[in-house]
Amino acid sequence: MQLDVVSDTVCPWCYIGKKRLDEALTMHGGTNITLAWRPFQLDASIPEGGVDRKAYMEKKFGSERAREVGNTIREFGAAVGIEFRFDRIERSPNTLDSHRLIRWAGTAGCQNEMVDILFRRYFEDGEDIGSHDVLVDASAEAGMDTDIVRGLLSGDADKELVRREDMTARELGIQGVPSFVINSKWVMVGAQEPETLVRMFDKLLAKEAEEAVSAAQ
Repeated sequence: MQLDVVSDTVCPWCYIGKKRLDEALTMHGGTNITLAWRPFQLDASIPEGGVDRKAYMEKKFGSERAREVGNTIREFGAAVGIEFRFDRIERSPNTLDSHRLIRWAGTAGCQNEMVDILFRRYFEDGEDIGSHDVLVDASAEAGMDTDIVRGLLSGDADKELVRREDMTARELGIQGVPSFVINSKWVMVGAQEPETLVRMFDKLLAKEAEEAVSAAQ
């Protein structure tokens, strides 16, 4: 079964969703499931270099609503072991380059780890994951070749490919993240509870097995 997780690196619910997914895969055993992370930019209009996060959030939600949303997210995050530190985040970055890095991490065999690293660095450490220096440091943490990563980031490698993948997700009807796409056919939206994900895995794997048996007869 192919499981594609569509997410953005500045989406707090995606971070929560990843923690729940990790638990679900542990509960399930992860057998017969191939996991890949796919890009979705919640706001591709943010310029290179990012914008002031406090001003951005207040413009988007209003100051009172922004505080309420932050408090709710912190509560859900604490339940899965995440300490959201929004007070440390100074910039809201354009996430295109972080998605490029996640893609390259896939070829290096450390994509799932890279997603964790970027979420932690942004939401808990308050680092600017739009910065090439931060992204290179993240690649070093994951064991990637930093010289190659820095060289790729300095050019336009895979920018259009990431944008096309983002558009493909939208063409599938995805408007919010995280979204879980199974075998390019079934979509579940939202940071689902681990038990819900396990039931989905079992149901769809059973369905795939039945279809394979029917096809062989």
